[in-house]
Amino acid sequence: METWQAALLGIIEGLTEFIPVSSTGHVLLAGHFLGVHSPGRAFEVLIQLGAILAILLVYFRRLWSTALALPYDRQARGFVAAVLIAFFPAAMAGAALHGFIKGVLFETPALICVMLILGGIILLAVDRISITPRYRDAMSFPPSLALKIGIFQTLALIPGVSRSGATIVGALLLGADKRSAAEFSFFLAIPTMAGAFAFDLYKNWQTMDVSNVTTIAVGFIVAFVSALIVVRVLLDFVSRHGYAPFGWWRILAGTAGLAALHYGF
Repeated sequence: METWQAALLGIIEGLTEFIPVSSTGHVLLAGHFLGVHSPGRAFEVLIQLGAILAILLVYFRRLWSTALALPYDRQARGFVAAVLIAFFPAAMAGAALHGFIKGVLFETPALICVMLILGGIILLAVDRISITPRYRDAMSFPPSLALKIGIFQTLALIPGVSRSGATIVGALLLGADKRSAAEFSFFLAIPTMAGAFAFDLYKNWQTMDVSNVTTIAVGFIVAFVSALIVVRVLLDFVSRHGYAPFGWWRILAGTAGLAALHYGF
């Protein structure tokens, strides 16, 4: 993989990780059309660490104060418990199906395109549904709601579905407002992506060499910077415009991908 290719994929990862368009789907499709294939698909997963660090930086003060309050604050303990409960379903399913996901689903670009289109249609439909929000604070979601959102997140094991898209749609349908749905998806990304990073690093450690480390480092840095920009502007954007723009983008990207595959690109 050339350095410019690693940088481009890092930009795509950072820009798409926290919006409901499927960063994995976009990175895999871009890699397919660029002719890039990392050993064990390690690059595509490991550069997500850059996006994780962007979330940690933006929310560092709030997360640090929550950690300090754990011994005596019931709400802080409830928030941490909710995130861990939501993390559990996808973690178990991902570990059990890791070989199938990486060996089959990640290698099927047509499936990714179809999932992008279907997800876009669902996002447009959900964005138009009038649901009176019952939950407006992402740090106060009850355990039952968190578990249901976590079950929605398991759908994102299919590339093209989108982790953030599945969790945001799930939260919206279950009564969260648009801002808290996006924010809880941010928080849930931390253990989910960190777990995927650690698991893939363990699985692919023996296949990595110095050139792999260099390209991953480039992708990581670029993903961090671009994700930082997205996280800082996304909540205000969805509060004003909703999720329809992302639905239309998914449909456009999926359709373009299918057309390119059809014509042999």
